[in-house]
Amino acid sequence: MSDYQSFECDVLVIGAGGAGLRAAIEASAGGVRVICLSKSLLGKAHTVMAEGGVAAAMANVDERDSWKVHFADTMRGGQYVNNPRMAELHARESPARVLELEKWGALFDRTKDGRILQRNFGGHAYPRLAHVGDRTGLEMIRTLQDHGVHQGIDFHMETTVVTLLKDGERVCGALAYDRDRGYFKLYRANAVVLATGGIGRSFQVTSNSWEGTGDGHALAYHAGADLLDMEFVQFHPTGMVWPPSVRGILVTEGVRGEGGVLRNNQGRRFMFDDIPELYRNQTADNEEEGWRYTQGDKSARRPPELLTRDHVARCINREVKAGRGSPHGGVYLDIAWIKQKLPNAAEHIRKKLPSMYHQFKHLADLDITKEPMEVGPTTHYMMGGVRVDADTQMSSVPGLFAAGEVAAGLHGANRLGGNSLSDLIVFGKRAGEYAARFAREHGAAKLDAAKVDAAAKAALAPFERGPAHNPFTLQHELQEMMQRLVGIVRQQEEMEQAIEELQHMKRRVQQVGCAGHRQYNPAWHTCLDLEHMLTVSEAIARAAAERKESRGAHFREDYPEKSKEWGRYNLVVRKAADGSMAVERVPVIEPSAELKQVIEENR
Repeated sequence: MSDYQSFECDVLVIGAGGAGLRAAIEASAGGVRVICLSKSLLGKAHTVMAEGGVAAAMANVDERDSWKVHFADTMRGGQYVNNPRMAELHARESPARVLELEKWGALFDRTKDGRILQRNFGGHAYPRLAHVGDRTGLEMIRTLQDHGVHQGIDFHMETTVVTLLKDGERVCGALAYDRDRGYFKLYRANAVVLATGGIGRSFQVTSNSWEGTGDGHALAYHAGADLLDMEFVQFHPTGMVWPPSVRGILVTEGVRGEGGVLRNNQGRRFMFDDIPELYRNQTADNEEEGWRYTQGDKSARRPPELLTRDHVARCINREVKAGRGSPHGGVYLDIAWIKQKLPNAAEHIRKKLPSMYHQFKHLADLDITKEPMEVGPTTHYMMGGVRVDADTQMSSVPGLFAAGEVAAGLHGANRLGGNSLSDLIVFGKRAGEYAARFAREHGAAKLDAAKVDAAAKAALAPFERGPAHNPFTLQHELQEMMQRLVGIVRQQEEMEQAIEELQHMKRRVQQVGCAGHRQYNPAWHTCLDLEHMLTVSEAIARAAAERKESRGAHFREDYPEKSKEWGRYNLVVRKAADGSMAVERVPVIEPSAELKQVIEENR
């Protein structure tokens, strides 16, 4: 092990997005030594893509809002297979976490009387998203980074973890490599927090950047942790489909929150055609009523464009399949129409949505104040992930914690917009707090030198195989196959075909290789990423094939209805003793009597 650059800490945080930074800050505040790893550069976390706002029931715009309404909205959006304790903690604690960000220097938009301004968003009963224009995630990262750096946390950038290391059943560290120079880095830690984000790069069309290869999901799985709800992959309804320069880039839900509407190629607002019974009493019946709600009239109901993401995505998919889509396979998202209502519409749009305006103006020569955007569903967020304890965020593996998108439970079958950012800060804090406590109480663990050497040898195997088989080709094939067979609309035969193709790809990944040296070598990095991507893709496909109903983001053409029977179960994916992947039904956690009453009162 003398060949590796070695580091010791009490808590190792893997990931430097919102959840990782908040976990590192809290662990450091607990008086322990913390190292935080970032796969890319500090500040480039996927959190910055979250533009619309952070959901917290502060009741600054509508006094009727409360943690109970937020809790009920989250459970309803998740189709009641959420972990109710996580949903309760999230709803109760998110206002305090937002005020904490403000205390640390975050500059939120304000109401006229100086309070934090909140906007409407899909699935939320009241205006609930505290925001900074359409740059909320960026402001959150800026604030957390600045605070974390001043706490003396040790940050290691462009560092990718190869494997988690264990001492018996307990996690005791990780082996990683420096992406720039290629040498191995060995981390000895008393506790590990996974905050690695999502899995979007396993699909062809995604809003996720190159880092989102499901590393944390796969690392936890191979370390023996349970994965939960892996069938629930969220396809954000509004990713750009044209022009090519912006394909896949997210159009924040804030565009619809500020009055943007969805139209088909006939110019009709098709979202009025399909309003679920669950939301009928909250949804506008006509365009005028929807506009009043967007502008803040409490008596009006929300426009149908602000229904839950899974529903909006399927409605768009339906229009495209019926031949009513845009020329490039999407539909039209139009906010320029509000000039009919506001004399200063262009100025209003540029003020409320500055990033959207400048991004598309410069990258696509498209002026959203004058013309509609072509949008369609894009792989965006993973509801499934590491199964954790609601209060502590510890997984089924002692000493291994998870927070943010890599953890499961809060969002159930479908995440509400804005709940991702509050998820990061609520459960990032809890993961850091309890990881520090675990580290103090359990002390140092032992590293097994033979296991470290074996992991390093496996990571270098692609160089021995050479470049005969191209890892980028296999990556492209995987993404295309997952998009086609396990995408937004699923059926049994196609998912079984996907599982079969994944087995073939798992054999092929043992043949892909690379040439050259270890200094920044993208082919080598892709060889290692593929291992994670194949693990995650198989977990998604197997869980999706097992759940024979449609619920939330999981829509099956062969089982188009929700099933009362399946509503009683979550699915757990774990590594069996023989190394195969097993899927098991587990009963959904029942809400307490108090929480059941809250749900009933806010249906």
